[in-house]
Amino acid sequence: MKLLERVIKNSQSYQKRIVLPEGTEPRTLRATEIILNENIARIILLGNPVEIMQAAEECGVNIKGAVVIDPKTDERRSRYADLMVEIRKSKGLTKEAALDLLNDPLVFAPMMIKSGDADGEIAGAVNATGDVLRPAFQFVKTLPGVSVVSGAFLMFMNDPHFGHDGILVFADCAVMPDPTERELAEIAVTTAKTAKAIVGMEPRVAMLSFSTKGSAQHERVDKVVNATRIAKEMAPDLKIDGELQLDAALIPEVAKLKAPESEVAGRANILVFPGLEAANIGYKLVQRLAKAEAIGPVLQGMAAPINDLSRGCSVSDIVNMVAITSNQAAASFE
Repeated sequence: MKLLERVIKNSQSYQKRIVLPEGTEPRTLRATEIILNENIARIILLGNPVEIMQAAEECGVNIKGAVVIDPKTDERRSRYADLMVEIRKSKGLTKEAALDLLNDPLVFAPMMIKSGDADGEIAGAVNATGDVLRPAFQFVKTLPGVSVVSGAFLMFMNDPHFGHDGILVFADCAVMPDPTERELAEIAVTTAKTAKAIVGMEPRVAMLSFSTKGSAQHERVDKVVNATRIAKEMAPDLKIDGELQLDAALIPEVAKLKAPESEVAGRANILVFPGLEAANIGYKLVQRLAKAEAIGPVLQGMAAPINDLSRGCSVSDIVNMVAITSNQAAASFE
């Protein structure tokens, strides 16, 4: 948990503007009080100001210091609508329709980011993932050269011998069911950037499969091999290797036998799974059976940090994700 302390400390120095569209949600308001008291970030709450203040009073929290914005009356609506029409002109979006869309905080928030009025967004405590991400995809879009958004989990292990002092990063555990070779390569590269930005680790990426260095022949193995090649072309300085079985990626003794020439095998701190099934099952297995702390998903590949919460999230989850989002916003993803 020392990592989280460092992430929070960094966030305190960055003072990024994080917009929370679910302005009346009780956990969000309780998290806002903590964030403001600990000076973790500058908070923007979206919603009707009277309703937000009433909800805060009912929760018994003090949100003084948060900026409260009503998407339905804010003076920037016309400017945002013009930008939306420009972005979606090929889809026939009209200004009237854009103004109507801006009534939704989940649309207003990414437009704040797109316009430079906020640095990041956290939502999902009461909204479905699709509703949170759809406007982000439409208006904020992905990083240049990146076509896919993915979700990484920070896995805090109970054994410091694994990964980066006991921290492993798993991807993609949240978004892409069956990535193509190119998409898998993009996931690897963006996960390395995420890990460096948030954890401060020097990435060593293992591209996982049920084969190590040709021990099995199958088209699914070929996919991982080709994705590894593409990732190396995208990021020539990145330490990445594949295809590797999980034990070869993590256990030095196994790595010496199966991949003795690899600079990643036995020392991997980032595990890129070949598909969502394996990744989602894998992180939950480690979380439940190894009692690891799983934080995420941290969304990556977006042109600005926009993160989705679980609807079962806790107040501390929201606080941590705001700090993580601040760190993402401060990092260079070029």
